[in-house]
Amino acid sequence: MADNLSWQISGDYFENCSCTVVCPCTFSPLGPLMAQPTSADGSCEVPLAFHIDSGRYGDVSLDGLNVVAALRTPGVMSAGNASVALYIDDRADEPQQQALTAIFSGAGGGPMGALAPLIGEVLGVKVVPIQYSIEGKRRSVEVPNVMTVAVASMPGLTGEGISADGAHPLFPTGLMMAVGEEDSVYEDYGMRWDNTGKNAHHAAFTWSNN
Repeated sequence: MADNLSWQISGDYFENCSCTVVCPCTFSPLGPLMAQPTSADGSCEVPLAFHIDSGRYGDVSLDGLNVVAALRTPGVMSAGNASVALYIDDRADEPQQQALTAIFSGAGGGPMGALAPLIGEVLGVKVVPIQYSIEGKRRSVEVPNVMTVAVASMPGLTGEGISADGAHPLFPTGLMMAVGEEDSVYEDYGMRWDNTGKNAHHAAFTWSNN
């Protein structure tokens, strides 16, 4: 499948990184992705989970499919040397798998394409069962034997949540501040991340390569 096909996707996303609340990548006078992560070893370890409500890659429908990108940088994110693993919904057929891989690897352009120069190593692409759930202000994802991650919105003073428009380079509007729930764990490729109580976000998104 050619990587230069026109595509557009809309849906829901969340992430749970290894930084203490609040992640300095989104709130730093240095600018987006410029601050040192606040994890114990100075790395950034973050699964980003996506549910596509509607979308197309060329003529290929992507409605209802899920994807997870597990990203690790050894230090400041903008410095690069990142490693990434992709997990593609096993309900996707071969053309859909190729389309999702192109979009979320950055090969097909769009927002992930802007991050592609920071990727030093692609650990792999796996086709797996992915269960993505939305329950009010809570988001969760499960990939058997790989991850179980859940986040919940911070309540804020009014209980409506805390939004942060303009804080995230990939999700400029509607970003909600959240926290990783207990036992939010990723384990694969010789790594184990437990981001319980760590920084999280969720948002609706619309992406394209136009």
